[in-house]
Amino acid sequence: MSDMDADSGRDFHGLDARQAQAALAEELINETEEAQAVSSDVSDDKEDKSDDAPASPLWSAEELAEHVRMAEALLFAAAEPLDEESIAERLPVGADIAAIIARIIEDYEARGVHLQKIDKKWRFVTAGDVAHVLEKEKVTPRRLSRAALETLAIIAYHQPCTRADIEDVRGVAVSKGSLDQLLDIGWARLRGKRRDVPGRPTLYGTTEAFLEHFSLESIQDLPGLADLKAAGLLDARLPPGFSVPAPSDADGEEGDEDGEDAEFAQDFLSDEDGETVDA
Repeated sequence: MSDMDADSGRDFHGLDARQAQAALAEELINETEEAQAVSSDVSDDKEDKSDDAPASPLWSAEELAEHVRMAEALLFAAAEPLDEESIAERLPVGADIAAIIARIIEDYEARGVHLQKIDKKWRFVTAGDVAHVLEKEKVTPRRLSRAALETLAIIAYHQPCTRADIEDVRGVAVSKGSLDQLLDIGWARLRGKRRDVPGRPTLYGTTEAFLEHFSLESIQDLPGLADLKAAGLLDARLPPGFSVPAPSDADGEEGDEDGEDAEFAQDFLSDEDGETVDA
């Protein structure tokens, strides 16, 4: 038997050279296919083992709790909502972000703040049932204009008076804004309509809030001419015939303040005397 016959493992006795060559080629092809099959099985086993392996390292309960504290600190200090990638960049490599987020949501479920997801980002927000404790009412003082103060003084001393009365004392037209401001803050009110004048113009007067603000018991307690001189609010040399009217809150000329006429006058205040211009 030749060396070729021994290596091939087949019996080539009785075959001529051509037949022996064909048989040897067939044997080599079979061996190659078997080798490829074995290599493919080994590769499949490796892939299966790779799929079974965990994608991230296993963390102990203590390590996971520490990761939760880190993520909690990041979310509290962040000026804007954070996505999971931003959180993962600050935490140890392989940290289980999904488990960390779930733990924080659970921990803060019954707290004053909640972890909320907004457009794939996370942030802490105030719990809705306690949001009212964060509300704060602030009174913003508003400064009256000089025209409004003059109008208020005229109404206080000449009430009940009409807009024409106010303009007669001031010497200029009264704007709707000045009267609206006094009505809005509650220092002036509508006191009906004057019946003895054509057109029945609206009457104005002061309110109880006006008395409370200026610490007056009644409208008669407004300072008179002597009081104003003593306070230095009037020039010592007054023009002849100058006087300060005695304020009165008498209702002799009042109409029906709560009737439809009073409401109509308030809605169309600017149309009562035509176009007005403030000083």
